[in-house]
Amino acid sequence: MNMEAFVLGCGGMMPLPYRHLTSVLLRRDGDLFLFDGGEGTQVSLRRLNLKWKKINAIFVSHTHADHVTGLPGILMLSAQVERKEPLYIFGPPKIAEYIETSRKVLDMYINYPIVVKEITAPCTVYGGEDFYVRAFPLEHTKTCVGYTLEELDRPGEFNPETAEKLNIPKGPLWGKLQKGQSVINSDGIEIMPEQVVGQPRCGRKFSFVTDTLYLPSIANEVKGSDLLICEGMFADDCADQAKEKKHMTARQAAVIARDAHVKRMAMIHYSPRYTDRELDILLQQAKDVYPAAELTRDRMRFEIPYEN
Repeated sequence: MNMEAFVLGCGGMMPLPYRHLTSVLLRRDGDLFLFDGGEGTQVSLRRLNLKWKKINAIFVSHTHADHVTGLPGILMLSAQVERKEPLYIFGPPKIAEYIETSRKVLDMYINYPIVVKEITAPCTVYGGEDFYVRAFPLEHTKTCVGYTLEELDRPGEFNPETAEKLNIPKGPLWGKLQKGQSVINSDGIEIMPEQVVGQPRCGRKFSFVTDTLYLPSIANEVKGSDLLICEGMFADDCADQAKEKKHMTARQAAVIARDAHVKRMAMIHYSPRYTDRELDILLQQAKDVYPAAELTRDRMRFEIPYEN
């Protein structure tokens, strides 16, 4: 099962000609999940030729304009295609009012169900049979949350050679063993799943954190992430400004990545004061703490493979 993240916009506060506002699309096989939807989200979706029509759910960190102004357009465009499946939208208080007011003022034509759920973190907000999405509290100038999408452990690998040696006929019995059920072989002996199936294999974890003061608790929430997309808005010389506005520096993002033992961390939501060339300042300060730190850029793709 493939999983990949697309950075639709990496900027904060205001869009720039070369940098849209914060938005990340996570694709997990046929499922699409959007995390925030800043101005310019539709442009990147189109340029990447992503099937935005099939977005299952939208997870909003908070209702500041640079994280939600791209959503009305997505809602309206989704009505231009045949869609019967509901679109779920999750976020802190005010997200329902924002969606409802936008629909009313813009007189939107909507021909599919939109389900808006306001959440109080920490909580599990969404999920399927083999994954779930969790929200956790951040600290910003208004209620803000981070998100993790985490897969459940997968069954261990099935060993067909061992199954044959244990006289288990190929077919439905093999399937039962793979599902964790015991079976009776051709000799009338009960065979347990662990005799032919290896140890469970861990699933993957994606985390999205933006617009917050540095909090040690964030590392606990994103611990072990295969990919952490994390705000790194300011350089060290703006640390006081970051604290006042309740944002993080690149170095603080790196501390979270280091303490959480994430496999990969890429920064997002840069202040418009930094040109693309000047973003190297943020990168180098993050690398001082977490050498594998990366920068995101608009329309960058991150593959999230299984560890085993």
